[in-house]
Amino acid sequence: MPSDRVSERAWGGEQPVADPPDHHTPAGFQNPAGSPERVRRRNKLLKFLWRQRIHAKTYEVPDGHVLPIGAALDGLDAAAGQDSVTWLGHAAFLIRLGGQTVLIDPFLSDYASPVQGVGPRRFTPPGLPVEALPPIDLLLVSHNHYDHLDAKTIAALPNKSHIRVIVPLGLGRFFRTRGYRSVAELDWHHQSKAGLLTVTAVPAIHRSARTLVDRNRTLWAGFILESGERRLYFGGDTGYGAVFAETGRRYGPFDLAMLGIGCYAPRAAMHMNHANPEEAVQIALDLGARHVMAMHWGAIVMTVEPPFEPPVRFRAAANLAGLTPEAAWLMRVGETRLLPKGAVAEREIAPS
Repeated sequence: MPSDRVSERAWGGEQPVADPPDHHTPAGFQNPAGSPERVRRRNKLLKFLWRQRIHAKTYEVPDGHVLPIGAALDGLDAAAGQDSVTWLGHAAFLIRLGGQTVLIDPFLSDYASPVQGVGPRRFTPPGLPVEALPPIDLLLVSHNHYDHLDAKTIAALPNKSHIRVIVPLGLGRFFRTRGYRSVAELDWHHQSKAGLLTVTAVPAIHRSARTLVDRNRTLWAGFILESGERRLYFGGDTGYGAVFAETGRRYGPFDLAMLGIGCYAPRAAMHMNHANPEEAVQIALDLGARHVMAMHWGAIVMTVEPPFEPPVRFRAAANLAGLTPEAAWLMRVGETRLLPKGAVAEREIAPS
Protein backbone atom coordinates (compact mmCIF):
# COMPACT_ATOMS: atom_id res chain seq x y z
CA MET A 1 0.00 0.00 0.00
CA PRO A 2 1.37 3.45 -0.85
CA SER A 3 2.31 5.34 2.28
CA ASP A 4 1.41 8.86 1.11
CA ARG A 5 -2.36 8.48 1.17
CA VAL A 6 -4.27 10.65 3.61
CA SER A 7 -6.95 9.35 5.94
CA GLU A 8 -10.50 10.66 5.62
CA ARG A 9 -11.32 14.18 6.72
CA ALA A 10 -14.61 15.87 7.45
CA TRP A 11 -16.23 18.02 4.79
CA GLY A 12 -19.53 19.86 4.87
CA GLY A 13 -19.36 21.17 1.31
CA GLU A 14 -18.89 24.82 2.28
CA GLN A 15 -15.84 25.06 4.56
CA PRO A 16 -12.70 26.65 3.07
CA VAL A 17 -9.81 24.25 2.53
CA ALA A 18 -6.30 25.33 3.48
CA ASP A 19 -3.93 24.99 0.52
CA PRO A 20 -6.57 23.33 -1.69
CA PRO A 21 -5.49 20.84 -4.35
CA ASP A 22 -5.69 21.76 -8.03
CA HIS A 23 -9.12 20.20 -8.58
CA HIS A 24 -10.66 22.58 -6.00
CA THR A 25 -11.59 25.95 -7.52
CA PRO A 26 -13.72 28.90 -6.33
CA ALA A 27 -16.37 27.88 -8.88
CA GLY A 28 -16.44 24.23 -7.81
CA PHE A 29 -14.46 21.12 -8.64
CA GLN A 30 -12.64 20.41 -11.88
CA ASN A 31 -11.10 17.43 -13.63
CA PRO A 32 -7.48 16.37 -13.11
CA ALA A 33 -4.70 17.84 -15.23
CA GLY A 34 -4.42 16.29 -18.68
CA SER A 35 -8.16 15.61 -19.00
CA PRO A 36 -10.02 16.22 -22.27
CA GLU A 37 -11.12 19.82 -22.74
CA ARG A 38 -14.81 20.50 -22.31
CA VAL A 39 -16.61 21.62 -25.47
CA ARG A 40 -19.59 23.89 -24.92
CA ARG A 41 -22.39 22.77 -27.22
CA ARG A 42 -25.02 22.82 -24.55
CA ASN A 43 -28.08 24.08 -26.43
CA LYS A 44 -27.93 21.59 -29.30
CA LEU A 45 -26.98 18.74 -27.00
CA LEU A 46 -29.74 19.48 -24.49
CA LYS A 47 -32.35 19.65 -27.24
CA PHE A 48 -31.19 16.34 -28.65
CA LEU A 49 -31.10 14.61 -25.26
CA TRP A 50 -34.53 15.96 -24.36
CA ARG A 51 -36.01 14.53 -27.55
CA GLN A 52 -34.39 11.20 -26.77
CA ARG A 53 -35.85 11.18 -23.26
CA ILE A 54 -39.38 12.15 -24.27
CA HIS A 55 -39.65 9.80 -27.20
CA ALA A 56 -38.56 6.63 -25.42
CA LYS A 57 -38.22 3.63 -27.65
CA THR A 58 -38.62 -0.09 -27.14
CA TYR A 59 -35.41 -1.97 -27.78
CA GLU A 60 -34.93 -5.58 -28.68
CA VAL A 61 -33.01 -7.14 -25.80
CA PRO A 62 -30.78 -10.12 -26.64
CA ASP A 63 -31.71 -13.41 -25.01
CA GLY A 64 -29.82 -13.95 -21.78
CA HIS A 65 -28.87 -10.31 -21.21
CA VAL A 66 -30.97 -10.24 -18.03
CA LEU A 67 -31.25 -13.19 -15.66
CA PRO A 68 -34.64 -13.97 -14.13
CA ILE A 69 -34.77 -12.88 -10.50
CA GLY A 70 -34.87 -16.49 -9.33
CA ALA A 71 -31.68 -17.30 -11.22
CA ALA A 72 -30.01 -14.14 -9.91
CA LEU A 73 -30.85 -15.10 -6.33
CA ASP A 74 -29.62 -18.66 -6.93
CA GLY A 75 -26.29 -17.32 -8.18
CA LEU A 76 -25.97 -15.06 -5.18
CA ASP A 77 -26.72 -17.94 -2.83
CA ALA A 78 -24.22 -20.21 -4.58
CA ALA A 79 -21.47 -17.67 -3.85
CA ALA A 80 -22.40 -17.24 -0.18
CA GLY A 81 -19.36 -16.96 2.07
CA GLN A 82 -17.05 -16.14 -0.84
CA ASP A 83 -15.84 -12.86 -2.27
CA SER A 84 -18.03 -12.14 -5.29
CA VAL A 85 -19.47 -9.46 -7.57
CA THR A 86 -23.06 -9.25 -8.81
CA TRP A 87 -23.94 -6.89 -11.64
CA LEU A 88 -27.29 -5.24 -10.91
CA GLY A 89 -27.29 -3.48 -14.28
CA HIS A 90 -25.93 -0.15 -15.54
CA ALA A 91 -23.30 0.91 -12.95
CA ALA A 92 -24.91 -0.80 -9.95
CA PHE A 93 -23.10 -3.62 -8.16
CA LEU A 94 -23.47 -5.84 -5.15
CA ILE A 95 -20.05 -6.95 -3.92
CA ARG A 96 -19.05 -9.30 -1.14
CA LEU A 97 -15.53 -8.52 -0.01
CA GLY A 98 -13.65 -8.79 3.26
CA GLY A 99 -16.74 -9.91 5.16
CA GLN A 100 -18.73 -6.85 3.98
CA THR A 101 -21.70 -6.64 1.62
CA VAL A 102 -21.14 -3.55 -0.52
CA LEU A 103 -23.70 -1.78 -2.70
CA ILE A 104 -22.35 0.60 -5.37
CA ASP A 105 -24.21 3.26 -7.38
CA PRO A 106 -27.59 1.56 -6.88
CA PHE A 107 -29.82 2.94 -9.63
CA LEU A 108 -32.66 0.41 -9.29
CA SER A 109 -35.75 2.48 -10.08
CA ASP A 110 -37.39 3.00 -13.48
CA TYR A 111 -36.28 6.53 -14.37
CA ALA A 112 -32.91 8.30 -14.22
CA SER A 113 -34.61 11.60 -13.54
CA PRO A 114 -35.71 13.92 -10.74
CA VAL A 115 -39.33 13.16 -11.69
CA GLN A 116 -40.52 9.58 -12.03
CA GLY A 117 -42.37 9.20 -15.32
CA VAL A 118 -40.16 11.72 -17.14
CA GLY A 119 -36.65 11.29 -18.49
CA PRO A 120 -34.50 8.28 -19.43
CA ARG A 121 -36.41 5.10 -18.62
CA ARG A 122 -34.98 1.64 -18.12
CA PHE A 123 -35.63 -0.78 -20.95
CA THR A 124 -34.27 -3.68 -18.86
CA PRO A 125 -35.03 -4.35 -15.19
CA PRO A 126 -32.36 -4.25 -12.48
CA GLY A 127 -30.71 -7.51 -11.54
CA LEU A 128 -32.46 -7.43 -8.16
CA PRO A 129 -35.09 -5.09 -6.76
CA VAL A 130 -34.43 -3.33 -3.47
CA GLU A 131 -36.58 -5.77 -1.50
CA ALA A 132 -34.50 -8.73 -2.73
CA LEU A 133 -31.12 -7.30 -1.72
CA PRO A 134 -29.27 -8.88 1.22
CA PRO A 135 -28.50 -6.65 4.25
CA ILE A 136 -26.05 -3.95 3.16
CA ASP A 137 -22.98 -3.05 5.23
CA LEU A 138 -21.41 -0.43 2.98
CA LEU A 139 -22.90 1.92 0.39
CA LEU A 140 -20.69 3.73 -2.15
CA VAL A 141 -21.92 6.39 -4.59
CA SER A 142 -19.49 7.84 -7.13
CA HIS A 143 -21.28 11.10 -8.03
CA ASN A 144 -24.65 12.78 -8.04
CA HIS A 145 -26.07 12.10 -11.50
CA TYR A 146 -29.48 10.47 -11.45
CA ASP A 147 -28.37 7.18 -12.99
CA HIS A 148 -25.87 6.73 -10.12
CA LEU A 149 -27.41 8.58 -7.16
CA ASP A 150 -31.00 7.32 -7.28
CA ALA A 151 -33.02 9.02 -4.53
CA LYS A 152 -35.83 6.45 -4.72
CA THR A 153 -33.46 3.54 -4.14
CA ILE A 154 -31.50 5.39 -1.44
CA ALA A 155 -34.73 6.12 0.44
CA ALA A 156 -35.99 2.54 0.11
CA LEU A 157 -32.94 0.77 1.55
CA PRO A 158 -33.72 -0.64 5.01
CA ASN A 159 -31.54 -0.48 8.14
CA LYS A 160 -30.06 2.89 7.24
CA SER A 161 -28.63 3.38 10.72
CA HIS A 162 -26.44 0.29 10.24
CA ILE A 163 -25.12 1.13 6.75
CA ARG A 164 -21.74 2.81 6.36
CA VAL A 165 -21.88 5.38 3.50
CA ILE A 166 -18.81 6.62 1.62
CA VAL A 167 -19.21 9.36 -1.00
CA PRO A 168 -17.15 12.12 -2.63
CA LEU A 169 -16.96 15.60 -1.12
CA GLY A 170 -20.22 17.45 -0.77
CA LEU A 171 -22.63 14.51 -0.96
CA GLY A 172 -22.88 13.61 2.73
CA ARG A 173 -25.88 15.83 3.46
CA PHE A 174 -27.97 13.98 0.87
CA PHE A 175 -27.62 10.78 2.92
CA ARG A 176 -27.77 12.24 6.40
CA THR A 177 -31.10 13.91 5.67
CA ARG A 178 -32.43 10.52 4.56
CA GLY A 179 -31.60 8.72 7.78
CA TYR A 180 -28.05 7.47 7.26
CA ARG A 181 -25.91 8.02 10.36
CA SER A 182 -22.43 6.84 9.38
CA VAL A 183 -21.36 8.95 6.40
CA ALA A 184 -17.83 9.75 5.20
CA GLU A 185 -17.06 12.27 2.45
CA LEU A 186 -13.74 11.77 0.69
CA ASP A 187 -11.55 13.89 -1.49
CA TRP A 188 -9.42 12.23 -4.17
CA HIS A 189 -6.65 10.10 -2.65
CA HIS A 190 -8.32 10.08 0.78
CA GLN A 191 -9.55 6.86 2.32
CA SER A 192 -11.91 5.43 4.88
CA LYS A 193 -12.32 2.10 6.65
CA ALA A 194 -15.38 -0.10 6.66
CA GLY A 195 -14.80 -3.21 8.73
CA LEU A 196 -11.82 -4.97 7.17
CA LEU A 197 -12.13 -2.97 3.94
CA THR A 198 -10.21 0.12 2.95
CA VAL A 199 -11.96 2.41 0.46
CA THR A 200 -9.98 5.07 -1.40
CA ALA A 201 -11.54 7.77 -3.58
CA VAL A 202 -9.54 8.35 -6.77
CA PRO A 203 -9.79 10.84 -9.64
CA ALA A 204 -12.27 10.45 -12.46
CA ILE A 205 -12.89 12.62 -15.52
CA HIS A 206 -16.50 13.73 -15.36
CA ARG A 207 -18.68 16.44 -13.79
CA SER A 208 -21.59 16.76 -11.36
CA ALA A 209 -25.04 18.40 -11.20
CA ARG A 210 -28.55 17.53 -10.10
CA THR A 211 -30.10 20.92 -10.81
CA LEU A 212 -29.45 23.92 -13.06
CA VAL A 213 -27.61 25.78 -10.30
CA ASP A 214 -25.25 23.24 -8.69
CA ARG A 215 -22.86 22.37 -11.50
CA ASN A 216 -19.64 20.83 -10.13
CA ARG A 217 -20.43 21.83 -6.55
CA THR A 218 -19.96 18.21 -5.41
CA LEU A 219 -17.04 15.98 -6.34
CA TRP A 220 -17.05 12.90 -8.59
CA ALA A 221 -14.73 9.93 -8.06
CA GLY A 222 -13.82 6.34 -8.68
CA PHE A 223 -13.24 3.96 -5.78
CA ILE A 224 -10.62 1.42 -4.83
CA LEU A 225 -11.82 -1.34 -2.51
CA GLU A 226 -9.16 -3.37 -0.81
CA SER A 227 -9.23 -6.30 1.58
CA GLY A 228 -6.28 -8.34 2.76
CA GLU A 229 -6.51 -10.51 -0.37
CA ARG A 230 -8.08 -8.47 -3.17
CA ARG A 231 -7.95 -5.01 -4.70
CA LEU A 232 -10.83 -3.80 -6.89
CA TYR A 233 -11.32 -0.64 -8.93
CA PHE A 234 -14.72 0.93 -9.65
CA GLY A 235 -14.59 3.70 -12.23
CA GLY A 236 -17.93 5.42 -11.79
CA ASP A 237 -18.42 7.68 -14.84
CA THR A 238 -15.28 8.86 -16.55
CA GLY A 239 -13.70 9.94 -19.78
CA TYR A 240 -10.18 8.87 -20.69
CA GLY A 241 -7.03 10.73 -19.69
CA ALA A 242 -3.49 10.51 -18.38
CA VAL A 243 -4.70 10.20 -14.79
CA PHE A 244 -5.30 6.46 -15.15
CA ALA A 245 -1.67 5.63 -15.82
CA GLU A 246 -0.82 7.61 -12.68
CA THR A 247 -3.52 5.77 -10.71
CA GLY A 248 -2.12 2.47 -11.91
CA ARG A 249 1.41 3.41 -10.84
CA ARG A 250 0.27 4.67 -7.46
CA TYR A 251 -2.31 2.06 -6.48
CA GLY A 252 -2.19 -0.87 -8.91
CA PRO A 253 -2.28 -3.57 -9.90
CA PHE A 254 -5.94 -4.55 -9.52
CA ASP A 255 -7.67 -7.91 -9.54
CA LEU A 256 -10.75 -6.46 -11.26
CA ALA A 257 -11.61 -3.06 -12.75
CA MET A 258 -15.30 -2.24 -13.34
CA LEU A 259 -15.40 0.33 -16.14
CA GLY A 260 -18.10 2.07 -18.16
CA ILE A 261 -18.28 1.32 -21.89
CA GLY A 262 -21.53 3.10 -22.89
CA CYS A 263 -22.98 6.60 -23.26
CA TYR A 264 -20.21 7.77 -25.61
CA ALA A 265 -21.87 9.26 -28.72
CA PRO A 266 -21.81 11.84 -30.21
CA ARG A 267 -18.11 11.72 -29.45
CA ALA A 268 -17.53 15.47 -29.69
CA ALA A 269 -19.93 16.00 -26.80
CA MET A 270 -19.29 12.87 -24.74
CA HIS A 271 -15.53 12.34 -24.86
CA MET A 272 -14.97 14.48 -21.75
CA ASN A 273 -17.55 12.54 -19.73
CA HIS A 274 -17.57 8.88 -20.80
CA ALA A 275 -14.96 6.55 -22.21
CA ASN A 276 -15.87 4.58 -25.29
CA PRO A 277 -15.29 0.79 -25.28
CA GLU A 278 -11.79 1.06 -26.73
CA GLU A 279 -10.81 3.67 -24.15
CA ALA A 280 -12.24 1.52 -21.37
CA VAL A 281 -9.91 -1.31 -22.37
CA GLN A 282 -7.02 1.15 -22.38
CA ILE A 283 -7.98 2.37 -18.90
CA ALA A 284 -7.83 -1.23 -17.69
CA LEU A 285 -4.36 -1.60 -19.18
CA ASP A 286 -3.23 1.70 -17.67
CA LEU A 287 -4.49 0.62 -14.25
CA GLY A 288 -2.75 -2.73 -14.40
CA ALA A 289 -6.05 -4.59 -14.04
CA ARG A 290 -5.82 -8.35 -14.41
CA HIS A 291 -9.53 -8.54 -15.20
CA VAL A 292 -11.89 -5.87 -16.51
CA MET A 293 -15.67 -5.88 -16.42
CA ALA A 294 -17.83 -3.76 -18.73
CA MET A 295 -20.62 -1.74 -17.11
CA HIS A 296 -22.80 1.32 -17.86
CA TRP A 297 -24.59 -0.23 -20.82
CA GLY A 298 -27.74 -2.22 -21.61
CA ALA A 299 -30.16 -0.53 -19.18
CA ILE A 300 -31.09 3.01 -20.28
CA VAL A 301 -30.50 5.12 -23.37
CA MET A 302 -29.04 8.59 -22.82
CA THR A 303 -26.95 9.02 -25.98
CA VAL A 304 -27.09 8.07 -29.66
CA GLU A 305 -25.06 4.89 -30.01
CA PRO A 306 -27.16 1.71 -30.48
CA PRO A 307 -27.72 0.28 -26.97
CA PHE A 308 -26.05 -3.06 -27.72
CA GLU A 309 -23.12 -1.72 -29.74
CA PRO A 310 -20.87 -1.12 -26.67
CA PRO A 311 -20.33 -4.80 -25.75
CA VAL A 312 -19.45 -5.70 -29.36
CA ARG A 313 -16.84 -2.96 -29.51
CA PHE A 314 -15.57 -3.85 -26.03
CA ARG A 315 -15.03 -7.49 -26.99
CA ALA A 316 -13.21 -6.52 -30.18
CA ALA A 317 -10.98 -4.04 -28.32
CA ALA A 318 -10.23 -6.57 -25.58
CA ASN A 319 -9.28 -9.18 -28.19
CA LEU A 320 -6.89 -6.73 -29.85
CA ALA A 321 -5.31 -6.04 -26.45
CA GLY A 322 -4.81 -9.77 -25.84
CA LEU A 323 -7.53 -9.99 -23.18
CA THR A 324 -9.45 -13.23 -23.38
CA PRO A 325 -13.14 -13.51 -22.39
CA GLU A 326 -11.89 -14.90 -19.08
CA ALA A 327 -10.06 -11.62 -18.46
CA ALA A 328 -12.53 -9.19 -20.09
CA TRP A 329 -15.98 -9.80 -18.64
CA LEU A 330 -19.34 -9.16 -20.26
CA MET A 331 -21.73 -10.24 -17.52
CA ARG A 332 -25.47 -10.73 -17.62
CA VAL A 333 -27.61 -8.43 -15.54
CA GLY A 334 -28.10 -10.24 -12.22
CA GLU A 335 -25.10 -12.53 -12.74
CA THR A 336 -22.71 -13.28 -9.86
CA ARG A 337 -19.07 -14.24 -10.31
CA LEU A 338 -16.39 -15.08 -7.79
CA LEU A 339 -13.70 -12.44 -7.51
CA PRO A 340 -10.17 -13.21 -8.71
CA LYS A 341 -7.19 -12.40 -6.51
CA GLY A 342 -3.45 -11.95 -6.60
CA ALA A 343 -2.91 -8.23 -7.09
CA VAL A 344 -2.37 -7.52 -3.39
CA ALA A 345 0.42 -10.09 -3.15
CA GLU A 346 1.93 -8.79 -6.39
CA ARG A 347 2.05 -5.27 -4.99
CA GLU A 348 3.65 -6.46 -1.78
CA ILE A 349 6.53 -8.20 -3.57
CA ALA A 350 7.03 -5.51 -6.24
CA PRO A 351 10.28 -3.53 -5.95
CA SER A 352 9.85 -0.05 -4.46
